[in-house]
Amino acid sequence: MSLGPLMVDIAGTELGAEDRRLLAHPLVGGVLLFARNYRDPRQLTDLTASIKAMRTPSLLIAVDQEGGRVQRFQEGFTKLPAARTLGRHILKERHAALELAQTAGWLMAAELRAVGVDFSFAPCVDLDYGVSEIIGDRAFHRDADAVAALAAAYMAGMREAGMAATAKHFPGHGAVAADSHLALPVDRRPLVDLEAELRPYRVLIDDHLSGVMAAHVVFPRIDAHPASLSARWIGGILRGELAFHGCVFADDLSMAGAAACGDVVARARQSYAAGCDVLPICNDRAAVLAVLEHFKPAAMNPASQARIMHMRARGDAPAALRQSPRWREAVARIESLAVPPALVLTAIGR
Repeated sequence: MSLGPLMVDIAGTELGAEDRRLLAHPLVGGVLLFARNYRDPRQLTDLTASIKAMRTPSLLIAVDQEGGRVQRFQEGFTKLPAARTLGRHILKERHAALELAQTAGWLMAAELRAVGVDFSFAPCVDLDYGVSEIIGDRAFHRDADAVAALAAAYMAGMREAGMAATAKHFPGHGAVAADSHLALPVDRRPLVDLEAELRPYRVLIDDHLSGVMAAHVVFPRIDAHPASLSARWIGGILRGELAFHGCVFADDLSMAGAAACGDVVARARQSYAAGCDVLPICNDRAAVLAVLEHFKPAAMNPASQARIMHMRARGDAPAALRQSPRWREAVARIESLAVPPALVLTAIGR
């Protein structure tokens, strides 16, 4: 059985009968985990093992574990810094900032791989314009070259741990105020003014980036459809101009930002036709069931299958991770970011 294009969620901390029926469907190819699916590392390890035992080849397992506000697994995992924390000193302490980003990428990936998760949707390469609340400190920096360098270092750390990276939210979510979970953001700039947004993607693609997540943001001067449902953005610019050959994920098609393009079945059809390999639909079981019933794609594209399979974790999962010197050193470095600088009091002469 091949892996289908749908990525779905499950209800709780173990697989129920309905979850198992859903995951057995040939249109499903992956599972996206949330905080509700996590109790502790042992439970999570058992859950991922049971998901992988469902199918051959096994379903992909993903999570949003960026750090900061977006970290689904908390207790039992290292508290990861927001991307902005990693980028804070890039312009004056470049080498140290890049080393720290690489350490954070490795630590995030190693801890997830140890419990059976294939990949995290990271890094976020949106630019920090100070406009988007939903992005905010999830962005490394305002400067495109700084973002590109930090994201490349973060991706290198992930790669060391055997995890593929997914850059998001293509082509950029940082310059719009609306939250695509709740509305359809509109960015009215022409393509020529989006070169800074595309700069991190160019750098990461040259470094063999495995995945890209397309945003539910519409750029009306380029295409009338959101990037996640746009053949112009995905086929023309991402795969054509930028020569990206990896796996393209739509952002979650149950989000309000995609709703302007019709019901969830219409969104799935349009996003898939536009060139997305993976269609996440989460936190809306009725929508998943509707797509499973009415979305009938043609035979699975072998090239798309290869791109999806390339997102699978590589190499052996780190054994006895928490006993390794590298893990202890990485945790100490990351935890030091949360320690405020020492307060030095200087006497003022009278």
